[in-house]
Amino acid sequence: MATRDKREYLTTTPVPKLILSLSVPTILSMLVTAIYNTADTFFVSRVSTDLDISTAATAAVGLSFTVMAIIQAIGFFCGHGSGNYLSRMLGRGDMKEANEMASTGFALALIIGFTMAILGNIYMPSIAAFLGPDSAQSLIYTEDYLSIILWGAPFMMAQFVINNQLRFQGSAIYAMIGLMSGAVINMILDPLLILGFHMEVKGAAIATVSGQIMSFIVLLAGTKHGGNIRLKPSNVKLNPHYLLEILNGGAPSLCRQGLAAVSTFLLNKQAGSFGGDAAIAGMSITTRVIMMMASALIGFGQGYQPVCSFNYGAGLKNRVKEGYWFCVKYATVFLCIVGAICFYFAPDVIAIFNKKPEVIAVGKVALRWQSVTLPLSGILVISNMMLQSIGKGVKASITASARNGIFFIPLIFILPQIFGVLGVEMTQAWADICSLMVTVPLAFSELRQFDVEMGKEL
Repeated sequence: MATRDKREYLTTTPVPKLILSLSVPTILSMLVTAIYNTADTFFVSRVSTDLDISTAATAAVGLSFTVMAIIQAIGFFCGHGSGNYLSRMLGRGDMKEANEMASTGFALALIIGFTMAILGNIYMPSIAAFLGPDSAQSLIYTEDYLSIILWGAPFMMAQFVINNQLRFQGSAIYAMIGLMSGAVINMILDPLLILGFHMEVKGAAIATVSGQIMSFIVLLAGTKHGGNIRLKPSNVKLNPHYLLEILNGGAPSLCRQGLAAVSTFLLNKQAGSFGGDAAIAGMSITTRVIMMMASALIGFGQGYQPVCSFNYGAGLKNRVKEGYWFCVKYATVFLCIVGAICFYFAPDVIAIFNKKPEVIAVGKVALRWQSVTLPLSGILVISNMMLQSIGKGVKASITASARNGIFFIPLIFILPQIFGVLGVEMTQAWADICSLMVTVPLAFSELRQFDVEMGKEL
């Protein structure tokens, strides 16, 4: 689709139809990605018939998720920061700015990724110990897993950048194909390497990195087709203008994903303190399951983001607002259904990954708490995406920080001291409730401003 045709498509197609057409590919890709992220936990839990060893391996993957969340945070920082800006520039018809921003965001991710890979492996023993494994076996597994994952950091970060840039150009199909190709590779290699070749957590890490490299290659090829912006070294401009725009547009993602890493680290620490490896494993499984359930919501929101940013740049704020309410309404209904299913079948869901009674006991309670507040994620996520896509970096950063930072961090220290393991299990649910009280006023203030500006135009 040529650039002119894309502009007409994004600014004239009925909003519900447009969001659905863009969100179906992103929902599919997010679901597949969530499944293959969960696949590591599933197959690693079967490295041994000894439940203690399987629990240690599951805990190690959960502990390593903190580092993976940091890698994702930086990738989304560069991807959303550059993608939001280039989409608004395309909406205004400024191709030069859009082209330079695309290449600059990509180059920045590669530089940070290679730096993190080298330094991370140099200091691997200290990093693994800092994450807080409860046993010597967990420590060994954590080092084995992370030492490989870190070498995939530049490819992981870069593919997040390209994926988001393609989405913000309206090329959701290319973005979906890129992510799904990596997911397929990962899901094929997981059982082959972990169970077939008995490589344990190393096999899981190799499968994950292989999938990320495949996604990177396919997504990079996607930039050369369909009228998408091509990434060129000559367009890289690491100057204050573009870096500040990436910071403004990407800071909410960095806050959201970065604080997810911090919250996961603190969650594992507190779970380990009050329940050992079994509690870490139970909370890790719950986290992965909720992420998988929420992936459809994120994909739906990602379908809204290019509609939001492009039309905002084109001055069509009525379409931005219409899309917001469409997404909030249907996302909430969907999450109510998913939450009810997770609540009822919580013990069975946890048992799929680990049958140790202590793990199930922790996981089922945590999953039920989070299932109750899962419907709140509709307005929380869509509001944050709307604020970020229209360039309201400060408000978006606050709403992004609320769930995993502003409220979660103090609660994860307070509630376990009062309720023990139950406090760990309920922390995320209470953080979601508190986040709602911050997010709604900030989002609605912008929606009211849209009404004022549209009234003046009339």
